[in-house]
Amino acid sequence: MSDYKNTLNLPETKFPMKANLTQREPEMLRHWESIGAYEAMVAAGGEKGTFVLHDGPPYANGHIHLGTALNKIIKDIIVKSRNMQGFRAEYVPGWDCHGLPIELKVEQELSEKKKDLPAKVVRRLCREYAAKWITTQRKEFKRLGVMGEWEKPYLSMDPSYEAATARELGNFMAAGSVVRSKKPIHWCASCRTALAEAEVEYYDHTSPSIYVRFPVTDPALKSKLPKAEAGKTWLVIWTTTPWTIPDNMAVCLHPEFDYALVAVEGHHYILAEGLLDECSKAFGWISPTIVSMVKGAALEGLQAKHPIYDRPSPVVLGDHVTLDAGTGCVHTAPGHGREDYDMGLKYGLEIYSPMDDNGRFYDTVEFFGGKTIFEANPLVIEKLLETGSLITQGKVRHSYPHCWRCKEPVFFRATTQWFISMDKNKLRARALEAIRNDVRWIPAWGEERIYSMIEHRPDWCISRQRTWGVPITALLCEGCGEAWHSHEWTKSLAERFAAHPTGCDYWFEAPLEDIVPQGLKCPSCGQQRWKRETDILDVWFDSGTSFAAVLEQRKECRFPADLYLEGSDQHRGWFHSSLLVSLGTRNVPPYKSVLTHGYVVDGEGRKMSKSVGNVVAPEEVIAKYGAEILRMWVASVDYREDVRISEEILHRQVDAYRRIRNTCRYLLGNLGDFTPEDAIPFAEMDPLDRFALEVVSRAYKEVESAFTDYEFHRVFHTLHNLCVTDLSAFYLDVLKDRLYASGKTSKERRSAQTALWRIVQLLTSAMAPVLSFTAEEVFQHLSQELRHDVKTIFALSGTDMPLVTLPEEERKRWETLLAVRSLVTAAIEPLRKAGEIGHALDTCVTLFVDAPMRTLLEGLGTDLRALFIVSQLALQPLESAPADALCDELVPGVAVGVGKAQGAKCSRCWIYSTELGTHPEHPEACPRCTKVLVG
Repeated sequence: MSDYKNTLNLPETKFPMKANLTQREPEMLRHWESIGAYEAMVAAGGEKGTFVLHDGPPYANGHIHLGTALNKIIKDIIVKSRNMQGFRAEYVPGWDCHGLPIELKVEQELSEKKKDLPAKVVRRLCREYAAKWITTQRKEFKRLGVMGEWEKPYLSMDPSYEAATARELGNFMAAGSVVRSKKPIHWCASCRTALAEAEVEYYDHTSPSIYVRFPVTDPALKSKLPKAEAGKTWLVIWTTTPWTIPDNMAVCLHPEFDYALVAVEGHHYILAEGLLDECSKAFGWISPTIVSMVKGAALEGLQAKHPIYDRPSPVVLGDHVTLDAGTGCVHTAPGHGREDYDMGLKYGLEIYSPMDDNGRFYDTVEFFGGKTIFEANPLVIEKLLETGSLITQGKVRHSYPHCWRCKEPVFFRATTQWFISMDKNKLRARALEAIRNDVRWIPAWGEERIYSMIEHRPDWCISRQRTWGVPITALLCEGCGEAWHSHEWTKSLAERFAAHPTGCDYWFEAPLEDIVPQGLKCPSCGQQRWKRETDILDVWFDSGTSFAAVLEQRKECRFPADLYLEGSDQHRGWFHSSLLVSLGTRNVPPYKSVLTHGYVVDGEGRKMSKSVGNVVAPEEVIAKYGAEILRMWVASVDYREDVRISEEILHRQVDAYRRIRNTCRYLLGNLGDFTPEDAIPFAEMDPLDRFALEVVSRAYKEVESAFTDYEFHRVFHTLHNLCVTDLSAFYLDVLKDRLYASGKTSKERRSAQTALWRIVQLLTSAMAPVLSFTAEEVFQHLSQELRHDVKTIFALSGTDMPLVTLPEEERKRWETLLAVRSLVTAAIEPLRKAGEIGHALDTCVTLFVDAPMRTLLEGLGTDLRALFIVSQLALQPLESAPADALCDELVPGVAVGVGKAQGAKCSRCWIYSTELGTHPEHPEACPRCTKVLVG
C-alpha cells in the first residue's frame, strides 16, 4: 500500500499540546511587561466611552488568600472585557494601609519597647510594615495575570490620600454632622479601642444567666398597686451580663404591657403577665397567684432599690422592651447599652461606666474595683446571693459581639467619642433613598441587606484610640475639655498633610504652636491652653473616602464610578462607609452599581479554617496547576454565592482547559500556510464554513452579553460548549477531510482556512478576559499578518470582530440538517458496536426523504457526504424506505438506511470509492486525490 502521508496537508504548529502553565505563565508576564500589554489594551479602547471599576483596597497585611484571588480575578475579567468591548477601562489597584492589625503586628515586634516610643516612630514602623506587604501582595496579584497600574497604585497612607481623608472629615464638621459626646459604643479591651459596627462580628458565646429581684420600698407603691406591700414587693429583672448590675440606674417597663403583681409564699413580685408561666417554671414557683394587674405606664416613676448599693433604681418606660425572653422588666445601665443610653437621656439618668480601657473597674467601685468585667461576673453573682437578691442562675449560649481582629468578646462602654450623626442633615434618609433609587445592586438581594443595615444603624463612631491612622483634626481645651475645629483650619491642615513627606505625620510631629491658631480662645471657658486630639479616624472612614482621593484625583478615573465590587461582608464595610461619606459631602452615591461576590469554601461547603485543615492557598494552586486554572475556576462558578473549591473541582477545570487548548491548537495547526491574501470572501465560502462562522459569532455575542451582565459562568460554559461540541465534535471533525486531502491552495481548503482564521480571532478574543495567558499564547502563535501586526490580544477591539449573521431561514435549514446528522449517527452506531464497521467512513448511507426535505438538503449547497463523514450518500424518496430504516418523529420527513461502503478504501483519504485506479501512477487513490496528486 502506498504511503501518501507526506502529500496531505496535516496540521503543523509550534503551539505545544502540553500547557506547562507553571513555567510559561511567568514568561508571559515578562512578555506583557516588555511590550506594554496593559497600556496597549487601554489605548486600543475608548470608542464606546469610559468604564470605571473602582478597586476596593485590600488590607496590606499578610499573603493573599483565595478570597482575594477570586476578587482580583473577577475585577480583571471585567476590566479586560470592557476594554475589548470598546470602552476605555483602566484599573487602579489600591491598598488600605492604616489601622489596628498593622499596629498590633508592630507592637508584637516591639514588645515592651513600644510604650517608650513616640507616635512618629511607631507610625514609621507601621508604614514600613505596610509597604513590605504591599510589595508582596502586588507580586502575588500580578502572578494571577491581573493587569493594571501596578507601579502607580493608590495607598491610603499616601500624603495626597491622607489629605483627602482629612478634607472629607472637615466637610462633615463644617456641615455640623460631627459630634463629640459620651455614648456607649462597642469596646475591645484586648485592642483597647472603640469599634464601629463594621468591626464587630458575632459568634456563639456562653454567658451567665441570672434573675435578680429589686426591692420596692417606695411609699408610692400603694397608690399604684393597692394590694402590694412595701418592703415585701420586688421588681424582677433578667440579664446575661451580671457585671453591668453595679452600673444599674433604672428598671425599664413597656408602657402598653400588662404587668402582674404575683403573690408567692407571702412575697409580691412584679413582672410581665405574658412571661409569668415561663418565669414560674424557671423559679420553681408553685401555684403563683396574680393579685392584681396594671399597665406598665401606671408604674412610671416608682422607686425600686439597687440590689447591691444603697441608691434608687426608678421605673422608666421604653418601647424597646419585648416579651421574647426575660421578665418584661429590663435592667437598665445607661453606660452599657444603646436603648439604656436613650433611657438615660430621656430620664436624666447618670451615664455611668466606671471602667478603664482594659475593661477593668475603677478602684472606686465598691466590691469589684480592679476586676475586669469577666472577673466581676462571678463576684457580682456571689454578692447578689449574699444580699438575697438572686432568684436563680444558669448559663445561656447565644450570639455575642466579638472584635473582628483579635476575636475576643467586646462590651458596650460609655466613653467620649467622635460620631457622625445619622439623622442630622438627614444622612440616614438620604442614604436609604439613594439605595432604592440611584444604585443597581447585583445580586438584587444586596439592596435589602444594606438598606436594613443603614436603616437600623446607630450614629457612626469614627474615633479610635490608636496611633496608626489619620488623626481627628481637632483641638481640646485643657481648661474645660471642650473640642474646637473650623473648616478653614481643617482645610489648611489637609494641605500641609499633602505637602509633608509622610502626610499626616505632620499632626504628630509639628510643634503645637504651628497647629494652634494664634490667640485662639476656648469658646466655652475663654482659656488659651490647648492640646491636640490624639484619637485617629476609623479605618472605614479612610477607605470610605477613596472616591475623593482616587476617583476625583486620578486621570484614569472619574466620579462616580460605574462599579464597586467586593465580598458580601462589605455591605457593612466599604460599600457602607463609601456611601455615607459620599452622600454626606457630595449628596450623591460614589457608585452607579455594586456587585457582590460570596466567600470561598471547601468542596463540602465548609468555611476554610486552619484548625479544620481545609485552607487552600492561591500559591499552592498556581504551583500545581497554574494561574490559568484558577482563573478558569473563577469564571466557571456562580461567584455571587459562596463558591467551592477542591482537588476534584480543580481536576475538572484542568480537563475542560485541556479541551479548549486542544481546540486552539488544531485551529493554529491548519493556518500555518495561510495569509490574509488567501482569504475567500464570505459570499464565496463553502456554506458549511459560513454556517460555522455564524455559530461561533452567536457564541461570541453570548459571551459579550455575559461579560456585560457580569455572568462569567455563562462565558465559561459557552466557550467550553463551543470548543467541545460545536467545533471539535462537529465542524472540525467534518472539516478534516477537506483540510487534509484537498489541494493546498484550493478554494475548498482556503474557504475552510478563512473560517478557521476568523474563528481563532473570535475565540481568542472571547476567552482573553478569562484565559488571558492561553489566549495570548494562541495569538502570538499566529503570523504577524494574521494578527494585523497587533502586538497583544488585548489590543483587539470587539468592534473589529468578524461577526456574521445568516438569514433566519438558512440558519433553520442548518439546524434541521444537524438533526438529520444526529439521526445518521444513531443509525450507524449499531453496526459499529456489532463490529461490522470500524468507522463511519466504512458505510454507505441512504437518506429516504420527502420532497420538502430533499429541497432543504440539496438547497444547502454543501457536500452532504462530507458532512455526515461517510463514504457514500444517496437520496431516495421517503416512500421507498425499507421497514428497518431508522426514523424519528422529532426529525420528520426522513429515514436512514445504512450499509457497508462500496468499492475500496482510498489509501490517501480513506474514503471508499468504486473508481480507484483511474490514474496508472496512483492505483490506490480515488479520483479526487488523484487530481490533487497530479495537480
